[in-house]
Amino acid sequence: MRLGVISDTHGFLRPEVFGIFEEVDHILHAGDIGAWEVMLALEALAPVTAVWGNVDPPDIQARVPAVATLQLDGFDIVVTHGHDLPDGAGGSPTPARLVAAFPRAEIIVYGHTHRPLLELINRTVTVMNPGGAGQARFDLKPSVGIMELEPGIPPRARLVPLL
Repeated sequence: MRLGVISDTHGFLRPEVFGIFEEVDHILHAGDIGAWEVMLALEALAPVTAVWGNVDPPDIQARVPAVATLQLDGFDIVVTHGHDLPDGAGGSPTPARLVAAFPRAEIIVYGHTHRPLLELINRTVTVMNPGGAGQARFDLKPSVGIMELEPGIPPRARLVPLL
């Protein structure tokens, strides 16, 4: 199974995402969708599991959860924006904080920071932030992720920069 992983579109879906996600079986959107039209465009490509982020308006928050859990090809997956993880300091999400918050997950997808990240924790949990896919912010280049799932072997994933 091939997953398209995206976050922080903020109402803007770059045209190159359509080519990158052309052959995905499922899309994971880690919040800050920005406009429901983004969801409609992604749903035209593949089924979408999405969560809302800290700047999503109430109409989007009413349509998608804050955290989504699902199982695909035998993998327990959590999708979260990550902005509301408890830590007492109000800091940004990190792989360690995410694994602590979702100890049963084998794959954790998050957003919020706009910083692309792909990390293996304890040789068993894959944590991915696809980066921000909307307008470039914070001097970071836009990006998305692709993840390949096959039962019985660890997920294979890569970050894909957008122009």
